[in-house]
Amino acid sequence: MPHILRCALTGAVLAIASISPVSGQTTGPMRLIVPFAAGGPTDVAARIIAPFLGQAYKRPMVVENKVGATGAIGAEHVAKSPPDGATILFGTSSIMAASPALSTKLPYDSVRDFAPVSLVATIENVLVVHPSVPAHNVQEFIAYAKANPNKLAYGSSGIGSTYHLGAELFRNQTGIEYIHVPYKGQAPAAQDLIAGQIQVMFDAMNSALPNIKSGKVRALGVASLKRSSDLPALPTIAEQGVPGYETTIWLALFVPANTPPAAIERLHAELARVMAMPEVRDRLAVLGMQPVTDTPAELAAYLKSDIAKWSKVVRDGGIKVE
Repeated sequence: MPHILRCALTGAVLAIASISPVSGQTTGPMRLIVPFAAGGPTDVAARIIAPFLGQAYKRPMVVENKVGATGAIGAEHVAKSPPDGATILFGTSSIMAASPALSTKLPYDSVRDFAPVSLVATIENVLVVHPSVPAHNVQEFIAYAKANPNKLAYGSSGIGSTYHLGAELFRNQTGIEYIHVPYKGQAPAAQDLIAGQIQVMFDAMNSALPNIKSGKVRALGVASLKRSSDLPALPTIAEQGVPGYETTIWLALFVPANTPPAAIERLHAELARVMAMPEVRDRLAVLGMQPVTDTPAELAAYLKSDIAKWSKVVRDGGIKVE
């Protein structure tokens, strides 16, 4: 065999051997795209998980913040990335389920353009009221609100936010009428609730818990389907006569559509191992997140049901993002 041909064949064999059948490559960094600013809870959670995933792959796992358009810029970037398993979206319920329910003009389709991998964590929400509201449970609150239509005001972090949609879902399922006051974030809404400027809020459990324990606000019910370990004596809203009520914020990993099944299977397996680590679970718990994993098929079904739920809320409420 001529020397030049032999060298060429050797080079081809080495090149083929360097290609991973799982991710399409074994060198260079992998990227975990966070569609929100650095320092927020989603970003912090991603930075907890990324180093362990990088160790599992024996490759750097770089967290990149691609911010803008309420998460759409980061999501679009991943949707248009090569489907080689090296670019991963740290998605949330807001950009993958709520935004599609609110707009038909997104630069991505959260079902068509992505392959689900697994849930990573959920954030429990809780229904809280100002102490001046004469209700100590969900049924008392519903009765009071019905007796005083549009006398109560509820706050949220903005029109179309998970907290806004969750409050509208509660309105739909109970028949109460109250007034929405949108804020630029949950923190100013919580401050106005404490001050009595508004009377009602759905808030993240970890944010609301100090104010609940201090008596600045009163918790009426947990907005997930299971009771919270933080307030185990507090029944869920569903337990208190609003069957199936749930408004949970979730975080999950997605890769571009058409990513090879082997790449998705490996990422799912590595993530499951990482999420089982006590160190990871403890650090997420500090952020008020409940670590959880599921299968790609389960996440796909959950995503579709969430989009359908919020789409109905948006239609029924005539909600429009200005």
